[in-house]
Amino acid sequence: MATSKSSDANTVQQPSPARKHVGDLIRNFRSRAGLTRQDVGERLLISESLAGAYERGERIPTTSFLKDADRALDARGALTSCIPLMEDEKYPRTFVGWVRLEKIASSVSAYENMFFPGLLQTEEYVRALYEERVPQFSEAEIEKHIEARLERQAVLGRDPLPIVAYVIEESVLQRPIGGKTVLRNQMLHVLKCMQTMHHLTVQVMPTARTAHAGLNGPFAMLSTLDGRNWAYEDGQGGGVLISEPQHVDQLIDCFGKLRAQALTPWESAELIEGTADQL
Repeated sequence: MATSKSSDANTVQQPSPARKHVGDLIRNFRSRAGLTRQDVGERLLISESLAGAYERGERIPTTSFLKDADRALDARGALTSCIPLMEDEKYPRTFVGWVRLEKIASSVSAYENMFFPGLLQTEEYVRALYEERVPQFSEAEIEKHIEARLERQAVLGRDPLPIVAYVIEESVLQRPIGGKTVLRNQMLHVLKCMQTMHHLTVQVMPTARTAHAGLNGPFAMLSTLDGRNWAYEDGQGGGVLISEPQHVDQLIDCFGKLRAQALTPWESAELIEGTADQL
């Protein structure tokens, strides 16, 4: 724990140049507008302490904050132009391209064999995932990744709504990441999403299936409004954003087979609910 605190202190004292630059811009536009941090907090519905942390570069401003602050402080695009800079701060270099595509995707789909899809994860489940990471993250790094992952979930509610489809392994329902309570709450959250988001489909792949198209591991795919298809594959050595049409087409075919082999959405909901009730 002492090591983590030391690392947190270094993070606070030495913000990256990009984070410091954005923080200085926020402070300068606030001062020019004749507002205090408390004023900004009240207008943008954040705490005064968080507003200060953004200005000092201790925290990474969210995309929604930068958009709202740009309007509230009459920055005329100066703060919204910093969104890509802050995305580079939040996400690994190999993943930031996927995140940007995800925001404009007309459809998103993925096969997961180890944990629930990121867009459906609860905060406590996300925290448990990052706390178990090897090598271990500092507390400041954990908080950064939690904020980034939860911010991504805005994709599920944006306009226009994307079509979202997931196939997850039955073992994901049985892996008590964070403990039984965290896992149960996670499953109940997924059930609620399935019931209220009609653009979302979740299917479970039974462990007992003898035919399985996903034995090469997890992957994600998306399509953009201009008709382009992309894929992303993650692994121990990092992720890869895939644009090569033949490779993406193979994964599209693979996902179609996975959906055919998995339980139906209704059977999947029953299994998830029954497993949650047993915890």
